[in-house]
Amino acid sequence: MPSKDDEAKELGWSKRVNIVKGIAHALSYMHHDCLPPIVHRDISSKNILLDGEYEACVSDFGTAKFLNPDSANETTLAGTHGYVAPELAYTMEVNEKCDVYSFGLITLEPIMGRHPKDLLTSLSSLSAFPLHQIPVWDVLDQRISPPTHEVAGEVPSKTLYIILITFESWLLS
Repeated sequence: MPSKDDEAKELGWSKRVNIVKGIAHALSYMHHDCLPPIVHRDISSKNILLDGEYEACVSDFGTAKFLNPDSANETTLAGTHGYVAPELAYTMEVNEKCDVYSFGLITLEPIMGRHPKDLLTSLSSLSAFPLHQIPVWDVLDQRISPPTHEVAGEVPSKTLYIILITFESWLLS
């Protein structure tokens, strides 16, 4: 049976970036190409399936909601604890931003090799520091070599921005 370190090495940075890109494409399709737009409301690691080529597929649309452009789109709270956007919990108004928040968290998982809450626990004493003062190497999955500039360049800057904003909101909560 392979160890967790062996499994991490098999899932190198290129595969991890492709997983993130696949999730981003799926969300972009649901939010911008479907009429009416669809908000999944439960983007979490348990609802991202990987095929034999490590291509990401979004699954379990049981809590999904079609957005009505003529409505406030109020709803009940749905989603996996730890992935639900804070504003959804406060306002009960669903929009694409709810999935974007969850996407930020789900994107951190392949980068870190663990759920973001694990990092937050270890960084709790550093929560007074601004996000930009946390060394990037403390966040990356330590079981494999750091990504090359080529692989890092494959991640769109908007995705990095979403990740940073989501991570910062986790640190502040």
